[in-house]
Amino acid sequence: MMLVWSYIGSRFRPLLTNGVVVTLALIAVLGLPRSGGLAAQEQHVIRIATLAPRGTPLVTTLQRWSRDLRQETGGQVRLQIFAGGVAGDEGAVVRKMRDRQLDAAAVTTTGLGAISRPVLILGAPGLITSYRELDSVRRHLAGRFDQLFERAGYRLLGWGDAGRIRLFSNRRIQRPTDLRAARPWVWRDNPIMVEFVRAVGANGVPLGLPEVYPGLQTGQTDTVFASALAAVGFQWFTRLRYMGGQSSGIVVGALVMRQESLDAIPAVARDFMIRTAAAAASNQELQRAGRALDDRAFTALQGRGLEVLDFQEYRSEWEALGARVTNSLAGRLYSQELLDEVRSVIARSQ
Repeated sequence: MMLVWSYIGSRFRPLLTNGVVVTLALIAVLGLPRSGGLAAQEQHVIRIATLAPRGTPLVTTLQRWSRDLRQETGGQVRLQIFAGGVAGDEGAVVRKMRDRQLDAAAVTTTGLGAISRPVLILGAPGLITSYRELDSVRRHLAGRFDQLFERAGYRLLGWGDAGRIRLFSNRRIQRPTDLRAARPWVWRDNPIMVEFVRAVGANGVPLGLPEVYPGLQTGQTDTVFASALAAVGFQWFTRLRYMGGQSSGIVVGALVMRQESLDAIPAVARDFMIRTAAAAASNQELQRAGRALDDRAFTALQGRGLEVLDFQEYRSEWEALGARVTNSLAGRLYSQELLDEVRSVIARSQ
């Protein structure tokens, strides 16, 4: 979830000692060489949305990227950044891109799935449970995913990830049936979360992501599935007591742009955006640093008093639930053929 990175500079720093704050892999664009630029002509404005508020590292990075674009193109191209969720939750952002009100966005699988349903397979419960598996699947299916977005009229500029998915709660939850007494948050635009909670027999609480913290404050919801980075970044941890010792997946996100908008800007700007975003996404040093930061966030949350619950005794129950949900979504969100291929890639990556 790329937007999570945006909160780390302002929210996470107090939780760590001797730590380094790492922003989105997109930060790598700042160190890349520039060409000479062009003489100023008609200006093109790229409207990009993120849930991250102004003043946080992601938005600051986008602002610097906009300055680089202006310099690269002699003032022809700049970004107009809609930060802090002013453009709406991810479902609304995707709808606005379709309506040509926005050109680009940094979104998680929730937003990506709203563009192309099969991409939701990356968030199928219990399917991809390690970074090795995720890297293998994205590498193997890169061409297919690119084609899915191209057919939908978008360009996937770069992938990202933001930590391991864990269960955070205000009550002891160790086995799936324990969720029936809880009020788990369901991201209303994410069909996988909806199906997972329905399958376990719990009463999910549908909320947009910006509504989760108020929901935890009032007791409207008491359980969230998120990474330690997200729990810290959105300050959810201040309203939670327990977190899972094991994880069930990886938070995945990407930077996407409408192909029509990309084609409309000068070639020098288009090439610059594609090149720098791709270089940032493939920067393994930043990737490793970010992933290590999630582990450190988990440790820091223990120091803040969150009790770690061990799910190992009930691992088979969680795995059975995840497999049931993942299988039930084949033919609805993604094809059985794609699911079989992903499982094959995962098996080979072990």
